[in-house]
This record gives sequence, structure tokens and C-alpha cells, in this order.
Amino acid sequence: MINRSPLPAFALPIGLLLISMVSVQIGAAAAEGLFPSVGAEGAAALRLMIFSPIMLAVWRPWRRRLKLRSLPSLVAYGLSLGVMNLTFYLSLRTIPLGIAVALEFAGPLAVTVLHSRRLSDMIWVGLAVAGLLLLLPLKGLSKPLDPVGMTLALAAGGFWGLYIIFGQKAGAEHGGAAVAMGGLVAALLVAPFGIAHAGRALLSTTIWPMALLVALMSSVIPYSCEMVGLTRLPTRVFGILMSLEPAVAALSGFVFLHERLSPVQILAILAVITASLGAVATVPAATLAPEPPPLI
Repeated sequence: MINRSPLPAFALPIGLLLISMVSVQIGAAAAEGLFPSVGAEGAAALRLMIFSPIMLAVWRPWRRRLKLRSLPSLVAYGLSLGVMNLTFYLSLRTIPLGIAVALEFAGPLAVTVLHSRRLSDMIWVGLAVAGLLLLLPLKGLSKPLDPVGMTLALAAGGFWGLYIIFGQKAGAEHGGAAVAMGGLVAALLVAPFGIAHAGRALLSTTIWPMALLVALMSSVIPYSCEMVGLTRLPTRVFGILMSLEPAVAALSGFVFLHERLSPVQILAILAVITASLGAVATVPAATLAPEPPPLI
């Protein structure tokens, strides 16, 4: 019996993950424009408060029968989603976006290592780590990095790892509806922080167009795409693929902000992309994730 390559089966989730990463970078650039008006807490709250009703309207989770045994993973998914967003935005107040993204990736990378059972996986992880270290623009900084900001970015990475773990469990039970239910939990968690910090400023109509763009590009599009990827890819492969995130951030800076890439940065991007593609090319067909439930 001939084993088929897993690449065709991975084409859809990989494509959706790439769309997710590009969308997140556009949303991150827009989100920083909200900080002067509502702060990091308000921006995170607006993002989730807009994201949640949109997802509820799209997925209509009330049409599905909620299984009691799946409730803990749904709640954990929503809590990790909310804390991940809040801590990441808080980190952006004091450290650059590129460094925050690289530090945040420690979470998915830890998930990959913990789920790995093969030497080849460790090789791809090592290559991804080397690329990520090269992407850290530490030499160009005129002052030391803020330790609080770094800690918040690492915390966001930890909750990103939990988001992957619990999102896969929730998605296996409820498909895309898990995004809507998890988003509701996240919004309920983060909204009080935004209200306490920004107050009436959250109701200003002048910021809502930008807030809507942030919610769409940073949450609605990427989380929906990632839910498909989470239920169609092995956890360790998903984790390594997410190593493309800092590379996409660097490329987005070149395209949208006209930032020049140094030879070292180009080498780093190639290393990360090679690690991601290598992880997919070498995964055995037997480890393919089972067919998830219908998304609608």
C-alpha cells in the first residue's frame, strides 16, 4: 500500500493560516492607532466586543447542542483568547511590535516541543528558533527593553499556547461555532478592563471605524481561519507553522511601511519558512488530524 503525501490534505489549512497571519499584521498596525484614545485595555476590549457579536451572528452556536463535557475546553479556550489579547496589547505600550511577536511565539514553540516525538521535529524547531533569534532587532535598540513589557509578551505567548491546545479540543467538538462561544467568553473577561481604563471614550463614534477594522483583521478573519487549521493539522505541525508569524511581520513591514530588510533578516525569514515547510513535508500521513465536524 502506497502512503500518500500529506501535502494535498494540508493545502487548505496552510493557506488559511497564511491568510490569518497577514490579516493579523494589518490589524496590529491599525490597533496601535487606537492606543492614544482608549489605551491598550480599551483597544483589546473593543476588538473583542465587536468580534464576539459578529461571530455569534455568523456561526449561530445556539443551533448546536452544547455537550456538558465540552464546556470546560470551551471556557478555557475563551479565557486563553481573552488574556492573550489583553497581555499582548499591554506589552505593545513599551516594547516594539516585532520583538513582542517574537517573544509571544515562545508559547506555540513550547506546544510544538511538548508534542514532539521525533528527532526530525526537533531539527525543524531548532531551525525555526535560529531564525527567530536572528529576527530580534536587539542591536538596533538605543535603550534596554522594558522588563514588564517583555514579561507581558511572554505571558501572551503562554496563553497563545493554551489557545492552541484548548482551541483544538473545542473545535473538534463544535467546529467554527467554538470561535463564537470562545469569543463571547473572551469579551466578557476583557470588557471590564477596557471600561475601567477608557470609560466613555469607548462610545466615541470617531474611533469605531478603526475599531471595526481592527476587529475584522485581528480577530474575525484570523480566528476563523485558525479554527479550521487547528482541527485539520496535528498540534505540533500547527505550532511550527505559526513560526511564520514573525516572518510575515517582517515582510509586512517591507510592503506596508517600506522598511528595508537586511541580509541577516532575509536569512532569518528563509530559515523560518524552511522549518515550516519541512515540518509539513516530513509529517507521516498517519498523523493527519481526523475529519472535523461541519463548520456551519
